[in-house]
Amino acid sequence: MMPIIIIGILFFVFGFITWLNATLIPYLKISCELTNFESYLVTMAFYISYFVMALPSSYILDKTGFKNGMSWGLVTMAVGALIFIPAALTREYSIFLIGLFVQGTGLAILQTAANPYVTIVGPIESAAKRISIMGVANKVAGILSPIILGAIVLDGTDELIKQIATMDTVQKAIELDALSSKVMMPYIVIAISLIALAVFVKLSALPEIENEEDNEEHNNLDHNQTSVLQFPNLVLGVIALFLYVGAEVIAVDTLISYGSSLGFEISEAKFFSSFTLGAMIFGYFVGIAVIPKYISQSKALMLFAALALVFVGIALTTTGYASILFIAALGFANSIMWPAIWPLAINGLGKFTKQGSALLIMAIAGGAILPLAYGALAEPDLMGSQMAYVILIPAYLFILFYAWSQAKKEAK
Repeated sequence: MMPIIIIGILFFVFGFITWLNATLIPYLKISCELTNFESYLVTMAFYISYFVMALPSSYILDKTGFKNGMSWGLVTMAVGALIFIPAALTREYSIFLIGLFVQGTGLAILQTAANPYVTIVGPIESAAKRISIMGVANKVAGILSPIILGAIVLDGTDELIKQIATMDTVQKAIELDALSSKVMMPYIVIAISLIALAVFVKLSALPEIENEEDNEEHNNLDHNQTSVLQFPNLVLGVIALFLYVGAEVIAVDTLISYGSSLGFEISEAKFFSSFTLGAMIFGYFVGIAVIPKYISQSKALMLFAALALVFVGIALTTTGYASILFIAALGFANSIMWPAIWPLAINGLGKFTKQGSALLIMAIAGGAILPLAYGALAEPDLMGSQMAYVILIPAYLFILFYAWSQAKKEAK
């Protein structure tokens, strides 16, 4: 029980740090005077680190062990948080992006270690249920983080936006410097908390995961398989996870800016991303209740992918609050996707499980690419913020195909 509690705390940390981006995007767009496309470099810098660092993370964990590796991951995240201090003092966007990349690097190490823990500590058939429980911890933190950070850094921005339009260059720089400095104290607190948690994990009784190569139970029965890429469920699963993470990040991190583009005040729009995360928590509880007792992981994934396509269609054809709420409702549809795709993808990998996990962590880079593509399409002279959500349709169609292929395989 204690290992699950510790991992649950770490998943809370994942969520708190990850979903701060929903607030940072509009905040940095104002303070650093960015375009839509430039503002979504926040997600690019953060999530591309998973692609760059997934395989090195696996190497680090081999050398340090999972528990020590997670401690180093937390310390790395703390360093990334502290980089926000010089970034805020200089109001230099590139330094903010470096800080986000370093935070993502620490999270890549943590995720590479924590996800196998949750999958391996029980039957593979109920892995989606355990991951859903971790997801609740993750998304509760995700609801809190934009509300807390938004209350600090976005307070008064509606009035500031109106005022700076009439200011001269010097006065505008003074006001934007003051806005930029607001982010310093929250990230100092975050850094201190992460270092304290690193010490806690280091001193905890968290057991090491046994190396698959030394455990006969995890070795493949089919010795003709010589590469992790010989498993279609993994290869397709990596693509599905890439598209899912991109879709999930779009459904959360774009909502504040989307609401603002529809005419909502930032003081109101800053809560919109929490709607998506709240819907995800509800979806997690549904998943915990019905998987695998009433429906298999693959069939649940089919159902929720189809539901996501319906929600996107409604969001594209409605306006105002209705459109906002159906993008937020994607949180419910998305909730089952990570818990279902992950175990379906690594099922049967045996001695290739660690390599498969590293490839799946690399797929988190979908959160770097798809939101950036959305940001480009959302420019007013292209599709605009609403129609840019069309990028979600092919993503959910592929996830639906993956779920169907795995359900068909299970039926044989």
